[in-house]
Amino acid sequence: MSASRTERLLNLLIALLNTKYGLRRSELREKVYHDTTSSDVAFGRMFERDKGELRQFGFDVEAVTDTGWGSDDPATTRYRIGKESNRLPDVSLTPEECTVLILAAQLWEHAALGSAAVDAVRKLQAAGGLVDAELPTGVQPRIRPAGQAFEDLVAAIHAQHPVRFSYLAGSTGQEQERLVEPWGLGSRFGQWYLVGHDRGRGDKRFFRLSRLTSAVTVLEKESFTPPAGFNVRAELAGLAELPVQSAVVDVEHGRLLGLRKRAQPLPDAAPEAAAPEARTPGHPAGTDRLAVPFRDAETLGEELASYGPRVTVISPPELAGAVHRRLTAAAEFADRPLPDVAFPAAGRAGRTRKRTSEDQLKRMLQLVPFLVHNQGLHISEVAARFGITRKALEDDLRILICSGLPEGYPDDLLDIQWDDDHVFITQALDLTRPVRFTVDEACALLTGLETLNSLPELAEGGALESVTLKLMAAAGEEGVKAAALSGPEVAPGDSAILDTARAALESGAQLHLRYFSAQRDAVSERDVDPLRLYSLDNTWYLEAYCHSAQGLRNFRLDRIEALEPNGRRAAATAKPADSFPVKLFTPNDDDTVVVVELAPRGTGLADDYYAERTAALPGGGMLAEIRFGSTDWLPMFVAQHGGMVRILQPEALAAASREWLAAALTQYEAFSDRPID
Repeated sequence: MSASRTERLLNLLIALLNTKYGLRRSELREKVYHDTTSSDVAFGRMFERDKGELRQFGFDVEAVTDTGWGSDDPATTRYRIGKESNRLPDVSLTPEECTVLILAAQLWEHAALGSAAVDAVRKLQAAGGLVDAELPTGVQPRIRPAGQAFEDLVAAIHAQHPVRFSYLAGSTGQEQERLVEPWGLGSRFGQWYLVGHDRGRGDKRFFRLSRLTSAVTVLEKESFTPPAGFNVRAELAGLAELPVQSAVVDVEHGRLLGLRKRAQPLPDAAPEAAAPEARTPGHPAGTDRLAVPFRDAETLGEELASYGPRVTVISPPELAGAVHRRLTAAAEFADRPLPDVAFPAAGRAGRTRKRTSEDQLKRMLQLVPFLVHNQGLHISEVAARFGITRKALEDDLRILICSGLPEGYPDDLLDIQWDDDHVFITQALDLTRPVRFTVDEACALLTGLETLNSLPELAEGGALESVTLKLMAAAGEEGVKAAALSGPEVAPGDSAILDTARAALESGAQLHLRYFSAQRDAVSERDVDPLRLYSLDNTWYLEAYCHSAQGLRNFRLDRIEALEPNGRRAAATAKPADSFPVKLFTPNDDDTVVVVELAPRGTGLADDYYAERTAALPGGGMLAEIRFGSTDWLPMFVAQHGGMVRILQPEALAAASREWLAAALTQYEAFSDRPID
């Protein structure tokens, strides 16, 4: 879709919006398309494609036919777009409702619906429905990004396309290809699940996203119809939690304090240690044999793989297999031929799945009502609001000012001026009201609001319920489709630490904490000035100025072993980051810049770790340049993600990662000669 097509679609849209009785195809061909060379058949195909494009942006093109003789003649059919059917209804929100809505939109940050949430909020702002609202202290939750598979599945669900992927079955331990009609995605027991019809098995199935072993392929040429009234939350409510099992592991003496907190000592002579699958009757010198409770081998396997040679799984064999599989995949990825490392001059590579011109047209349809309701903003501020460069914005504006009614006079064109760097619009040609929510936008807001129900301080008030009802009414049919997505619980597991931190934020008190650092595998005591609380799913963080580190730090609340006011007032020497959501990793001048290669399934890690530059690779992978304050844990990072990431530069870190993986794999040599279930 070229810039000329973008302009043509805008002109077609304006023409169809501003006709009462409709325009015949011949009139549109002459006045909008200026088409005199193509055949009727070729023009008809172009017109149908353009109508489909407008439908994707929320505009339904209505065909009007006259009754009587000749009513079935396509040449007499007239086309128009209703002025009200495609518009976002007026939504009036109280300040309390705006607060809840903003929290719901911010939930998604880098997740698949993050841009859709931004678009939805921008539409409400343009319609005048949002008022200034102050976010409450300590209630800034987010949904953890679920990777590229999540994004692909959301797109397939909304477009109703089947998908294909490789999947590791929990019941058999076998990896098989699955062809699935995706009905919905939801979070349950801290994991994301896909619910859909498995064509190979002819029945409904549940698939855990963490068990997908390949990228998701969307079959765009095929379609399906989901069950009427499908609700993924109701489907997942009947999913039983896995039973608790016990793993036997050998842990390096004095290491892995976090794992030890959950484990229990296991005597060498215990029956579990002498099970047939155990490789030795006792544990090696320098290690402790522990029993670790778990529910799912893949979840614990991901954690244990990150510990590399510091832990060895003795039993059960499926857990050892899960660890071995991740380590092997990571080692094989690390040994592949190296790609050329080249980044664009600045910035990050865009997603290749969406075409630039489609994004441009969608942006311009949001830009007009935004400018109408925000006259005189500086052009740099407008560009920043839309997350684009000034040049990109000026390209949009130049297309807009060339668009208008067919064969119209100057007053029949969009009139936008920015000569003094302040943007004014005086002629909007009936584009002043935002288009109704898309499916993605409705899902982003409504699923976010549903997720906030797990926070008692929000669920108990009336604002959450009332804003949900208002948005359901505004979203219409697209809002009903939001039932195909269900978010995770965001309430903290232990509210006592959260309550203490919130009280300190409100009173301005300094805090003393005892903290376990998983990266350093050590416990330390610190005095901190609390600045902000936020979460990823139900994992909550305290952003604070640490007096020991003399800088901003982020502390996981579930790793704070003790927290209490120390009797001093928090200093005013530090402030939280300028924008929200806050980064988990605060950049410093002495950070190490690391270049990593991400496999197609791992490209979401570039967002998780705030890559400063990215570059697309053939086959769907990605190069990413990321700053890390501490690099000692990077081998753990590579092992944990099992073939989704490898270190390219600096070479010393890449070599350390390969050595770490090799040392870990030697502990599973007995498993390497046979397949692991």
